[in-house]
Amino acid sequence: MTRESPWGPIAVADAHVHFFSHRFFAALASQKPGLTADAIIAQLGIQAPAEDPEKFAGVWAHELDRHQVARAALIASVPGDESSTVAAARAHPDRFFAYAMANPRAWNAADFEQVDAACLFPAMHRFSMHDAEVQPILDWAERHHRLVFVHCGVLSVGIRGKLGLPSPFDMRYSNPIDLHAVALRHPTVHFVVPHFGAGYFREALMLADLCPNVYLDTSSSNRWMRFQVDAHLDLRHVFRRALDVAGARRLLFGTDSSLNGWNARIFEEQSTALYEIGVSEADARSIFGENLLRIIAR
Repeated sequence: MTRESPWGPIAVADAHVHFFSHRFFAALASQKPGLTADAIIAQLGIQAPAEDPEKFAGVWAHELDRHQVARAALIASVPGDESSTVAAARAHPDRFFAYAMANPRAWNAADFEQVDAACLFPAMHRFSMHDAEVQPILDWAERHHRLVFVHCGVLSVGIRGKLGLPSPFDMRYSNPIDLHAVALRHPTVHFVVPHFGAGYFREALMLADLCPNVYLDTSSSNRWMRFQVDAHLDLRHVFRRALDVAGARRLLFGTDSSLNGWNARIFEEQSTALYEIGVSEADARSIFGENLLRIIAR
């Protein structure tokens, strides 16, 4: 399956899609007395996901078909929901990869046997990548050839704000530099830093330059650019600098799609920016899909 792009038809594999399962909403509801999953869904004005994650995966498969997207990494976005994305990937093995949020303080490797990437949110769960609790996850990734996704920079969960849930995150743990020594100690593990570092762009580039096993995902609207001192920084400049440092083979296209289906606007903005700075068709194919398929292969 291919999608039209400035280079012609291209196979797209989205490295960053949030799979907001029924269990995800139930987990949110448990954090506020009197709140229910159904009430959250009604408040957000969205269609309720099927309680069976395999059926919900069918909705996402249809969404990918509608946008001519070949594959996607589905992220279980609360700890303990890894079975949802595993079920989705099992139901559609040719379409989905199973990612899952992991809290190192509640890590159980047995729950991640069929997971393709452990997603770590240091600011959310208040830990450093150097903490002893993180080491079993790194060992798991090294032993089973799985990815480790590490969210750095600004972290804002819009749903929590809409529901009046607190977000007691701690940005002391958000700097990509915290990953440097860890990535060096585990050279066979592929580490993914989303959103170009989400505000720590310079630091993400430094990390990628020093660690060839670090990849940058391009997902979201990249609103973090408003924090940059360089007033001329735009998406074209971001891609140009990322390509200069990391190269086309270490950029992973992502949209950060979630509640409203697959975000085609992100694809259009990023493909246009890359085309305008003269990226070749071969490099575009790498960024928009081939890189993810290469590093996630078991």
